[in-house]
Amino acid sequence: MPENPGQGVVVGVDGSESAIKAVRWAADQARRRHAELTLVHAIDDESLSHPRPMPTREDLAGMIRMRGHRLLRKARDAAREVAPDVHVSLVLRHGRPVQALKDAAGNAGLLVLGTEGLRPLGRVLVGSVSIALAAKAACPVALIRPHVAEDEVPHEGPVVVGVDGTRASEAALALAFEEASWRRTGLVALHCWDDAFLSAVFEETHWSLDRADIEEREHEVLAERLAGWKEKYPDVRVDRVVVRGRPADELLKYADRAQLLVVGSRGRGGVAGMLLGSTSQAVMSYALCPVIVAREAEDR
Repeated sequence: MPENPGQGVVVGVDGSESAIKAVRWAADQARRRHAELTLVHAIDDESLSHPRPMPTREDLAGMIRMRGHRLLRKARDAAREVAPDVHVSLVLRHGRPVQALKDAAGNAGLLVLGTEGLRPLGRVLVGSVSIALAAKAACPVALIRPHVAEDEVPHEGPVVVGVDGTRASEAALALAFEEASWRRTGLVALHCWDDAFLSAVFEETHWSLDRADIEEREHEVLAERLAGWKEKYPDVRVDRVVVRGRPADELLKYADRAQLLVVGSRGRGGVAGMLLGSTSQAVMSYALCPVIVAREAEDR
């Protein structure tokens, strides 16, 4: 069970099918966490600006509010199909989606977002709202793939967590162990090291790069980061993986066989020790399983 049962689960609702699937996944999370579920729909007031001869601003505002309430009720029905005993609240907020969802999830335990549709290569591209909230939200942010319906959520395979050599991994490890524990599955703690830069430097200087020594040190780094967690979660089997390669590539290899991928986020945009740029967006966009981005406590 999570350490803080009862912390609410918040979901963004925008009328898309991916959002409904995210609501279903979130309802299951709320049921397992013994938490309340809050469904949030944001109305961007800028959308009320329009050229004539469209309806008056007052009429348009009323139509938009009615649509928002209708979308929220539809999402509530979907949630109740999955978790009928979970208390569900409906929230209609004015403002840009990023700020509205950030505010709504200020005291939540988890913010859940549906991603955009599948692209021709069979993967998912994450939109600007998801990227912004993964970097700014005060709580962990879960991204749910559009191909995932409640009965298609992967229930087999391990939880995979990316671990780097900094404190940014602590929030990710805490969440990953919690998830693995109540899912009654194993945990893969993956630590990557890439010597491409050092190799280029040593090649230019004609020095010899001792990769065996580097790999031994990287094993020590992972062991240091995992210290104490096994004692705290004796029920979780942990597979330690230290691999040479690009972090995004290696995480994606394991994520495709996992039921959940967890990565850490630094306050200024780092995910698992990497900038919230090409590497993190690759993980968030291309992993077919749900992804949770966990934040450091001091960044909340």
